[in-house]
Amino acid sequence: MAHQQRIPAVFMRGGTSKALMLKRADLPTDQNQWPAIFLAALGSPDPYGRQLDGMGGGQSSLSKVCIIGPSSVEGADVDYTFAQISVTGTAVDYSGNCGNMSSAVGPFAYDEKMVKGPVDGECVVRIHNTNSGKIIVSRFAVEGGEACVSGDTRITGLASAGAPVTLSFEDPANTRGRGVLPAEAVVVDLPTAAGSSVQATLVDSAIPAVFVQAEAVGVSADIMPDAVDAHATLLADLEHLRQAASVRMGIAASMEEAARIIAIPKLCMVGKAQTYTALNGQEVAARDVDVMVRMISAGQPHRAAPITVSLATATAAAIAGSVVQQCVGDEVDLSAIRLGSPSGVVQVGVDLEQQAGLSTPHILSASIVRTQRRLMEGAVCVPTL
Repeated sequence: MAHQQRIPAVFMRGGTSKALMLKRADLPTDQNQWPAIFLAALGSPDPYGRQLDGMGGGQSSLSKVCIIGPSSVEGADVDYTFAQISVTGTAVDYSGNCGNMSSAVGPFAYDEKMVKGPVDGECVVRIHNTNSGKIIVSRFAVEGGEACVSGDTRITGLASAGAPVTLSFEDPANTRGRGVLPAEAVVVDLPTAAGSSVQATLVDSAIPAVFVQAEAVGVSADIMPDAVDAHATLLADLEHLRQAASVRMGIAASMEEAARIIAIPKLCMVGKAQTYTALNGQEVAARDVDVMVRMISAGQPHRAAPITVSLATATAAAIAGSVVQQCVGDEVDLSAIRLGSPSGVVQVGVDLEQQAGLSTPHILSASIVRTQRRLMEGAVCVPTL
């Protein structure tokens, strides 16, 4: 057929990611029809890994869809569902949230008149993330009835400055119903593909994540994304660990099922602070870093730091004896922990309280500042399916 269907859409940057922003009302009521639409809109599957026939950018951070609609729960203004779209495959994964794109949801809802707010001043939007069942509070400036985009806030991995969006993830732990430590133990042994084991900490805070020390998998914590891609076995080895962690966390029942769930758990290699050169050529001093992080998202090395995984890292740093805490030590300021990512330093914070008789603290909230911008508005054209 020659015709294409046109779906109202906005294309936005949120933090260091980009996504198609769609209203739930503009999509079929039958959610089983969504995956085919999203894959066609983004240009997947593409065995060349470029998504040339769609809006995707050939990277996990650029292959995303956000669906926003009226809130289905009390205490929230909107529902927000995130979909991670495979670049080369056909997976459409709703199992986890994208923290970076969360920063675009509030401004999108305000600009689309989906929520009420002041014409000028600060707007506060309470977002119900359906993926995690958690509430995210978004605070941002508005002027003349539009969300502000110009400002002097800079974030790692982005060349331009913008207006700040403050995100507070309320009670972020336990998104999957098995607590902040789904494996119960602070440190567990995960089997490697070679038949040995690697110590890991499995945390569920903002998103399920598995942390291993970089040296435990045979690389330096300052390894850069291109070197990860070029390594003969590293990505395959890390994927094996991620799948094993998925089973251990109760996300998947088998390694085979874990391979099909690409969005969670995320995997992060960590290490002690060291001086390194970021992707923009700037030197980052060890004194400005609390812990080195190298994150893998949907099978690809992330060039910055996914926000949900950053928040999980801060949570892990608060747990005595965890793989992350072993790297940061006891003196780290958990309200402003500094993560050394490939693009530079990302600062996140957690507000916590110690629980009587328990070694694991209760994470009250986790917060971060991002920027966002509306890049395009109109309709995305999808071949008639």
